[in-house]
Amino acid sequence: MIYRIRNIFLAVIAGLFILSLSGCTFEARGMPVKEFRPPKAVEEKDAGQKKEMEKDIIRMSRVTENSVFTEKRGIPEYLIGPGDVLTITFWEGSKSTPYTTEIRSDGKTSYSYMDDIAVAGLTSHEVDEILTKALKEYIRIPRIDVVVKEYRSKTALLFGQINRLDTSISGIGTGPGKYPLMGKTRILDFIVMAGGPITGEEFANADLRRVEVVRKGKSYTVNLYKAMFQGDVGQNVVIDDGDIVTVPELPTYGERVYVFGEVKTQGIYRLKDAYDLLAAISKAGGTTRVAVDSDIKIIRGYKENREKPIILAANLDEILKKGDITQNITLQDGDVVYVPRTLIGDLNEFIVNTTPLLDYLLYPDKYRDAYFNQDTMLRFKKLH
Repeated sequence: MIYRIRNIFLAVIAGLFILSLSGCTFEARGMPVKEFRPPKAVEEKDAGQKKEMEKDIIRMSRVTENSVFTEKRGIPEYLIGPGDVLTITFWEGSKSTPYTTEIRSDGKTSYSYMDDIAVAGLTSHEVDEILTKALKEYIRIPRIDVVVKEYRSKTALLFGQINRLDTSISGIGTGPGKYPLMGKTRILDFIVMAGGPITGEEFANADLRRVEVVRKGKSYTVNLYKAMFQGDVGQNVVIDDGDIVTVPELPTYGERVYVFGEVKTQGIYRLKDAYDLLAAISKAGGTTRVAVDSDIKIIRGYKENREKPIILAANLDEILKKGDITQNITLQDGDVVYVPRTLIGDLNEFIVNTTPLLDYLLYPDKYRDAYFNQDTMLRFKKLH
């Protein structure tokens, strides 16, 4: 009875409380975003995870072997695996007899008088030595060459903002997809080989500051601008078998300008956000301590005329220290702002040195064709 009376009393109190709320007006307030600060423990955890990731990325860029290659005598060599196709050439004087064989799923193959030769995990040079030694039981001085004809056992996936180039001439597939790994391959080479990052006007542009690499279930974020424009090899990781690389799109795209050199955050920026030199430098976080602010160069019209782009010079010191707003040039779509580390004396030499970077951004097909030699292009054409 006592419990029943208590429950009724509590119900009445609750009802009266609800009625009192209905007659009041409350303002729901939260902490303003600008006042929010993550707890120190969270900040320390995030900082620790970021530091650990940076260490992992550096290790991934310095490897001398992984499941794709190993270094022998200082030279990276491909590791043969199931599905790969070898060409074994036997020489008798100047006469050659080629023999093609595919490595079985058990990692073995057969050749001449020999069966079940274990070759998985070996280099073509090591297979050459094994076969040569075995043939000596039948031939006095055997001469053979072993090369990988088709690379099938190691692959990596590439997704995101990758160009689909015209393949009518080269016949090489491009764009997102699965690509064979033919040896030691760094992520920049991998992206270029597949068509390069998108920087066109009709599609979302690639954000090379946030390229994601997923390896064995763990995700890493690499900044390829540091690798391209600051020579930070530590960001140019070596691709491994099974890696998944994703090149994300910029949050916004359209008319844009490129800001590189001695600025704190190199990259591609919307023209409406970087409408003049000061705005562009500001979006890039300002110049670095070693920047030559008095000799900033603006490259204009490179997309329209690769041979004779317009090179403009601007003095940031004159703008900031003397208020000379005539130096604060209005930028145009496609302008490239370059903040040098040293004074630029020879414009022709400057263009020669800068052209590969401009081609990488604006003409990825030309950059790819120039980057890879003809032999590599022909091999990749057969595989893809």
